Amino acid sequence: MNAPESKPAEHSTLQLWPIGNCQVSGLIDERGAIVWGCVPRVDGDPTFCALMRGDKGQDAGTWRFELENQVSTSQHYIRNTPILVTRLEDASGGAVEVYDFCPRFERIGRTYRPVAYARIVRPVAGSPRIRTILTPMSGYGSQLAHITHGSNHIRYLVERNTLRLTTDAPVGYVLDERYFRVESPLHFFLGPDEPFNGNVEYELETMLQLTGNYWKQWVRGLATPLDWQEAVIRAAITLKLCQHEETGAIVAALTTSIPEAPHSQRNWDYRYCWIRDAYYTVQALNHLGALDVLEKYLAYLRNIVDDAEGGAIQPLYAVSGAKEIIEWEAADLAGYRGMGPVRVGNAAYYQVQNDCYGQIVLPSIQAFSDQRLLRVANMDDFASLEEVGEMAWKTHDQPDAGLWELRTRTAVHTYSSVMSWAACDRLANAAEHLGLEDRARLWRERADTVRRNIDAGAWHEVEGPNLDDGGAGGHYVASFGGSQLDASLLQMVELRYLQADDPKFQATLEAVQKSLRRGEHMLRYANEDDFGLPETAFNICTFWLIEALHRSGEDEEARRLFEAMLGHRTKSGLLSEDMDFETGELWGNFPQTYSLVGIINCAGQLSRSWRDWR
Repeated sequence: MNAPESKPAEHSTLQLWPIGNCQVSGLIDERGAIVWGCVPRVDGDPTFCALMRGDKGQDAGTWRFELENQVSTSQHYIRNTPILVTRLEDASGGAVEVYDFCPRFERIGRTYRPVAYARIVRPVAGSPRIRTILTPMSGYGSQLAHITHGSNHIRYLVERNTLRLTTDAPVGYVLDERYFRVESPLHFFLGPDEPFNGNVEYELETMLQLTGNYWKQWVRGLATPLDWQEAVIRAAITLKLCQHEETGAIVAALTTSIPEAPHSQRNWDYRYCWIRDAYYTVQALNHLGALDVLEKYLAYLRNIVDDAEGGAIQPLYAVSGAKEIIEWEAADLAGYRGMGPVRVGNAAYYQVQNDCYGQIVLPSIQAFSDQRLLRVANMDDFASLEEVGEMAWKTHDQPDAGLWELRTRTAVHTYSSVMSWAACDRLANAAEHLGLEDRARLWRERADTVRRNIDAGAWHEVEGPNLDDGGAGGHYVASFGGSQLDASLLQMVELRYLQADDPKFQATLEAVQKSLRRGEHMLRYANEDDFGLPETAFNICTFWLIEALHRSGEDEEARRLFEAMLGHRTKSGLLSEDMDFETGELWGNFPQTYSLVGIINCAGQLSRSWRDWR
């Protein structure tokens, strides 16, 4: 079946509202349309793919409601939940509210999180007439789903994942996309191809209540800072939505191929678990006390380590733990605003990125001493973790693609080496905790050796004040023997490699700002890569700068930059990966876990203490 003719697509933006349940997710635009959503999980076929259809029109690969003579929409989340309410109003004063959510709650001893989208339409004013446009696709936008139907359901034959819409709205009106009067609430459940048990109205209203209760209780357990609570809570909820709970994997973003800059070809599929991104995510949520995400992710890591051949770890894995993530292009999707290609898979999985070993060790160390965890790590876990540490030790001075995943050249990247140092340092801490004095000594000696190698290879002497004058006489650089800078050098304090008041760090901070800062934003690097010069700022790097300024005692500037970054969030309170540092427009995949981590970490560091308020 071919896609229907439709009016040209409206200008797509990242003003999107995520919903989800840690199994499936969806992105809803400002019209209240689901324009992105994959089944049966985040890295699956995008049943809803209008976001990536460019100028082919948005009436295919979407699900939206439209009032006759509609004039406005407005949206908000129910407080402390990912349940979205969209209000549609018509020219006569008629209005409805659409409640969007993916069910999630405890039922018969386990979490109920089906591959399903639930929508409830409630009339709230006047006599509105509504129509439903539901056009799921399959084969990455290659065709509309074929349809069969019954008296109160419609089946959409999506490739390998047939979906069934159960509703108390007139099925004929839905099929014909015909306007009809809304005189009572309408309920829609698009889920597994199986008979819907119970009364759809009662069941969906109950699901809405239970889902809201679940999220409110989850948020209630967060240790939020005093200031910027709303921003932190929204970031935390969204980070949790980025976890595939079945395995514990955490994806870098919910989308693929939103370009990092217009027409840049920097279009990547982020629907996989990067060891690096997941490390930062669990670190941020751990600051808030969200141990459930950490525990599930540690289980995912243990399986990754068990499956590693010779201890070698890939930079990323599928949410299932699969190693091979073949990269290809979806020919039937034009891309965000027509800026293809739309890539599926990510060839970075076969790159060498040596920082990943440290990013496995660091979150795992907590499990040896945190008595809150349901499963405290044991000697066997330490033995497995030492195998990862061996790889960190062996590769600490070896070239890799680095955290920016350069595809055509390698170097000994300072960030990777510092992560290897951190792995050795934290393993020494764990060994001491376990009373393994000989292992603690070994890992401490290795950490010291790695430090000497970093200081010898990554320090760049420059003309200027020397140490006797209070200066550093140089600064750290992005790779051994090089002279270029990158923003990851700002993480040397966060990883405890340096103290913030160390002249060497202060000299590096000054050099990084001089080279990479663009007003209120930070580039990740300023030199050409595989696609030319970077055109946009990298949001997490701006947050790293804010952290570095705070740790250096420059709180006024840090708070100014943080407030500016919060001002760039979407109406849903979120950020993507990149930003045009001149216009402030968001680019890159969305919502980006890195950027949400930055909101949480900076708010925690810059906020007033609760003691100042109580």
